[in-house]
Amino acid sequence: MDRAGFASDPGRARGRLVPEEESSFRSCFQRDRDRIIHASAFRRLKHKTQVFVEHEGDSYRTRLTHSIEVAQVARTIAGALGLNPELTEAVALAHDLGHTPFGHTGEDALHALMKPYGGFDHNAQAIRIVTKLERHYAEFDGCNLTWECLEGIAKHNGPVVGELPWALAECNQGYDLELNTHASAEAQVAALSDDIAYNNHDLFDGLRAGLFSDDDIQQLPIIDACFGKVDRRYPGLDPYRRRHEALRRVFGVMVSDVIDTSRALIASSGAQSVEDIRNLGYPVIQFSDGLWAQLKQIRAFLFSRMYRAPSVMQVRIKVSKVVEELFPIYLADPKQMPGHWHGDIEAAADETALARIVSDYIAGMTDRFALQDHARLTGDHSIAI
Repeated sequence: MDRAGFASDPGRARGRLVPEEESSFRSCFQRDRDRIIHASAFRRLKHKTQVFVEHEGDSYRTRLTHSIEVAQVARTIAGALGLNPELTEAVALAHDLGHTPFGHTGEDALHALMKPYGGFDHNAQAIRIVTKLERHYAEFDGCNLTWECLEGIAKHNGPVVGELPWALAECNQGYDLELNTHASAEAQVAALSDDIAYNNHDLFDGLRAGLFSDDDIQQLPIIDACFGKVDRRYPGLDPYRRRHEALRRVFGVMVSDVIDTSRALIASSGAQSVEDIRNLGYPVIQFSDGLWAQLKQIRAFLFSRMYRAPSVMQVRIKVSKVVEELFPIYLADPKQMPGHWHGDIEAAADETALARIVSDYIAGMTDRFALQDHARLTGDHSIAI
C-alpha cells in the first residue's frame, strides 16, 4: 500500500554511525530488522522469563515469543496506518533485547546492585547491545543500526527526560537521538503493540497456570462482552476453544481501537512528515480514553492475581537471590567470566567500569544459565524452581 507522508522513509534515513554501502535488494530498515533477528541477544530471549521462569512450562511465553507477538501486532497496525512496516517491526523485535534473566525481577535486583555504578535500565541496555555488545561484524561493534531504529528503541515509550541511564547517555554522546522529542509513529506503534501483546497473552498464561479462571476474568470489562459473543455464536463450545475465541476477540478490540484512535489523532494533528510527528509534543498512537480506562482494570487484576500471586512471588525471591549472589562473585573475581570478556576486564579503568562489564555479562544470561552458574560458583544447588 502507499505510505503516508508522515511515515518514515528509508530513502531519507539519517544513516548509520559507520557508513555502509546500501543493499541493492533490501531497504535500510529491512537490514536493521534482519540484523536484530540474527543477533545473539535476540536468540537468548527464547530462554528468558516473560512472567514465568522459562523452564516452568513449555507453553508459557518467553521474551522471544513475546517479542514476535509484539512485532506481528505492530506490523498489522503500521500497515493499517500507512507507516513503514520494516522499521516498526525492527523496533518491536528489539524492544526487549536488554532484559535480564528472570524478567523484571532480575532487572530490579541488578538495578539495586548497580546503583553505586549508575544503575541498570533494560531499555538503555538494549541500546548498549545494538551499539556495543554484539561483536560479529568486521567494521564495527554492535549492529550499526540506522538512526531511526536506534531512536525508536530509545524513545518508543516517549521522550527521555531527566538524568539519563548511563548506557543511553554514552550512546547519545556520539549519536544524538534527540531524546527530548517523541519518536516516529512507527516506534510509537511498537510501544502500544507491546501493551496489546502482554495484556492478551498474560491472561492466557495466567489461566494456563491456574492462577485464575474463565469465570474470574469474565467479570472484567471488554472480556465479558467477548465471552458473550462467543457463547451466542458457538453455544456449548469446548472450554478451551471458548477461551481462545473470546481472548482473540479481546485482542481484536485492542488493535481496532488503536487503529481508529490513532488515525483520528494523526488527522487532527495536521502532521505531514515524520518530523511533524516527532515535534507534536504528544503521542499520536494511543488507545481511546474509554478503552484505556478498561485496560487499567484488567492490568490491576493481573497485578494482584498474577504478578503478585504467592506462587510467583516465591519464585521472585529465589531468582533475586541468584542475581544478588552472582554479582559480587564476578566483581571480586572477574576472571571467572569467559575468556572473550577478559580484554574488556583488563581495559576497565576503575571499579565502575568493571561493575558495568559484570552487569553486561549477567544481563545477557538466560534463566537456565544463571541458575547453572549460580550453582557452580556458590555450591548451592537448593534453588530449584
